[in-house]
Amino acid sequence: MKRIMLKISGEVLGSTEGGIDGEELLKLCNEIKAIVKSKVQVAIVVGGGNFWRYRDNKKIKISRADSDTIGMMATIMNARVLQDALRSIGVRASALAPHVSFYFAEPFVASRGISLLERGEVVICGGGTGNPYFTTDSAAALRALELNCDVLMKATKVDGVYDSDPVKNPKAKFFDKISYDEVLKRGLEVMDLNAIVLAKENGLKVQVFNLKKSGNLLKAVKGKKIGTLIS
Repeated sequence: MKRIMLKISGEVLGSTEGGIDGEELLKLCNEIKAIVKSKVQVAIVVGGGNFWRYRDNKKIKISRADSDTIGMMATIMNARVLQDALRSIGVRASALAPHVSFYFAEPFVASRGISLLERGEVVICGGGTGNPYFTTDSAAALRALELNCDVLMKATKVDGVYDSDPVKNPKAKFFDKISYDEVLKRGLEVMDLNAIVLAKENGLKVQVFNLKKSGNLLKAVKGKKIGTLIS
């Protein structure tokens, strides 16, 4: 792979109390550093669930659009944290996001992102798509296409795609490969279905893998059979 889009959730960076877990953050950054050293260009879309998420705050009478706006700001905080943590271990990185000033992150422009990637920088995309009602899964598919990524790598807490929740059903069937159509037909909740449709329409491969297993990210980037390939 020459260039990847890595989709990570805010929970990957978060502690049990919410916010940022410094130990988990540095662990992730060191795994990203290993990929950069292997000469693979890395773009990242990060979620904001460790700070705010619409479905977790429905009891607060905030409109969906406003709640999603707060969520987009949360993702920008995570992007900025990830940028500075990577820089602290010697990895060049830039946070980009729509609708922001340079004080928080650089404005997202696809050509600028591609230029940074070609110079060896990690590009971290915060702010989702810049619009409410879209998840960061959809943002990851969109940014992957805009930045000409070879694959969208969806980091999860399970080994890949199953026909049901493996936590609740120990007999859940695991797929090492599955088509976009099968994911849509079965209504599998591996990621936002809008993201799957966007990937399908543009031939963007999606690899789903367990980020919690140390070394999985680098193995997946090197083409090892890790997780599930959606194509």
